[in-house]
Amino acid sequence: MTDTATPVVEVSGLTKRFGDVVALDDVTLTVRPGAITGLLGRNGAGKTTLMQTITGQDFANSGEIRVFGEHPVENAKVLSRISFIKEGQKYPDEFKAKHVFACAPWFYENWDAEFAAQLIDDFQLPVNRRIRKLSRGQLSAVGVIVGLASRAPLTFFDEPYLGLDAVARQTFYDRLLADYGEHPRTIILSTHLIDEVANMLEHVVVIDRGRIIMDESADSARESATTVVGPRGAIDAFVAGRRVLHREGIGGLASVTVERLDADERREALAAGLELAPVSLQQLIVRTTNSATTDFGAEEPSSIKEGTRS
Repeated sequence: MTDTATPVVEVSGLTKRFGDVVALDDVTLTVRPGAITGLLGRNGAGKTTLMQTITGQDFANSGEIRVFGEHPVENAKVLSRISFIKEGQKYPDEFKAKHVFACAPWFYENWDAEFAAQLIDDFQLPVNRRIRKLSRGQLSAVGVIVGLASRAPLTFFDEPYLGLDAVARQTFYDRLLADYGEHPRTIILSTHLIDEVANMLEHVVVIDRGRIIMDESADSARESATTVVGPRGAIDAFVAGRRVLHREGIGGLASVTVERLDADERREALAAGLELAPVSLQQLIVRTTNSATTDFGAEEPSSIKEGTRS
């Protein structure tokens, strides 16, 4: 049975700089086992840098990292239990897709070849085609197949599924949830497609400008804000003194998103003739980080997507 009291990842006071740019700023984070966590934030917020540092692929300037209770850098015992799949995953040019899967058991002790074969069929992947000849979507399929069939105790997906079309992405989500149910493990999803994965997430971590600004259960996050709609005057009176995350209006009507309302505040709003509406996880993240909506829910051009300095 999994020990839910022992964290899989413990990060304390983590700072990472690239020259004058602070990519991670005093990050402290604990990831407990057996959950699907969404690592969310704007382009360049620090998501990829955080994952690369946790997995020993990059070095922090300061701070402590422990994975499965040990330092991950050059630690084969730890790294053998991690799968880190990212967009633009690199493979030898002369490799065919089948070579990637043939090598996988060398790196992943829980590799399930039968499950990989099922996924290859699901994604209709041409395994005899050279990697450099694969389309972006087919290359994405290689990555997600490795990530799923590895069944690593700690699995990171850093947006490798963005190259998949909508049907293939749904196949990925369905297979991930089904296999996670049968083989529980710790999965961290970094994605811009928040609405697509919102119902899968059990925990949410939001990073903005290198700092963690939200770290809570998905249910708690969804309840942390409410949209209030009504006449502008009544809205202004109700939100006075409250933190407003977002405001818009037309004519005499206004809509504002405010932080968590308790039962008394909800009754007060309803008594004032105001309407209350839930805020989707995507809306919450966008409004919390003061991001334009185009930063989320749409595929970004590769030239501005989060890369090595993100």
